[in-house]
Amino acid sequence: MTESAQDGEYDAWLDSIESDDGYYLECSNGHGWLPPRRVCPRCHDQDLARVDLPESGEIASYTTITVPTPQFEDDAPYVTAIADFGPVSVTGLVRGVDPDDVAIGDVVGLDVGERVTTGERVVVFRPR
Repeated sequence: MTESAQDGEYDAWLDSIESDDGYYLECSNGHGWLPPRRVCPRCHDQDLARVDLPESGEIASYTTITVPTPQFEDDAPYVTAIADFGPVSVTGLVRGVDPDDVAIGDVVGLDVGERVTTGERVVVFRPR
């Protein structure tokens, strides 16, 4: 793995996922957001509470990358997806399934992995 700069709260959030303590932030009006946040972007509420992420989510959208930029050439082909985990949408890479078998509505779990090309940590979805 290559050394990369820490990204503050994002890396802390990845750490929480790795330790099975993933969370999102929810305002008093029930809007959910991924950290970092100090205020709800939807209603401007500053009263944000940490809420456990659901154990599984559902793929809402995805795309398969077969011709990547040189930065990710060793990762290809790979699937980037958006999965809904309760009130929040998370973007990540789908692993553990053939790219041709990924579909909208697939149920996935949340994990942390590394990009093959760069060794950087990334959000990973795995089939449930």
